[in-house]
Amino acid sequence: MLVERIWIGNNLRNFNYLVACAETGEALAIDPLDADAVLALARHNGWTIRQVLNTHEHHDHVAGNPGVVAATGARVIAHHQAGSRIPGVDRGVRAGEMIKVGNTVELECLDTPGHTMCHVCLKSHTDQPALFSGDTLFNAGAGNVRGGGDVNALYTSFVDQLASLPDHTQVYPGHDYIETNLGFSLDREPDNDAARAMLAQVSGHDPRSARVTTMAEEKAHNSFLRLSSPSVIARLRESFPDLPEHPDAMTVFMRLRALRDRW
Repeated sequence: MLVERIWIGNNLRNFNYLVACAETGEALAIDPLDADAVLALARHNGWTIRQVLNTHEHHDHVAGNPGVVAATGARVIAHHQAGSRIPGVDRGVRAGEMIKVGNTVELECLDTPGHTMCHVCLKSHTDQPALFSGDTLFNAGAGNVRGGGDVNALYTSFVDQLASLPDHTQVYPGHDYIETNLGFSLDREPDNDAARAMLAQVSGHDPRSARVTTMAEEKAHNSFLRLSSPSVIARLRESFPDLPEHPDAMTVFMRLRALRDRW
């Protein structure tokens, strides 16, 4: 599996992706915002875009669809309930369905509601697994739920699906928020040495060559995957004095998300 990450350079700090089959040169475009940039990179690599996958319906993840489709005739794929939200969807996918790219790439669809209720992530079936996580999981963070989402569903997506992925899974999110998110992680868990070390690595980084983290690293520095950490809970109690002595994981997640919304 060949992966190209495209830094858009906009104020929302979007990443677009191309996933290609090394044998055939067929490619899948994920969340195209800048159609020209996506098409130019595909041409440069000698790849043919056959499919487009939108992780969810927000404008900054679908705006490039018309340009890519017009230039390539690619089929548009999205969550099976997103057809009314994303124009021109050719295939609606459910949890467990496979997207094949050329002869060698298989990507499994995960139904991951929360940021929106029609959100999918893609998990590669490769020796080096990868997760294309859209706006569900960010490097050191979690998506917000302000644009049609639900924090309970986001929590469930995290604990029932993402947290169980193999530790060596590489994480490819929809945006570059890693510095800000690590700052939040340290604010929530000041003694987290993993977060401090990662922040030192990425501080002032060029997003075009941004660090690709693994799930093992996310579990070490991402507060939203550290819901039982005594330090996270103790710090959280400073903002929420009514927090029980042993709060359940959902409560911790929801309170963290509420703090992140105004941090």
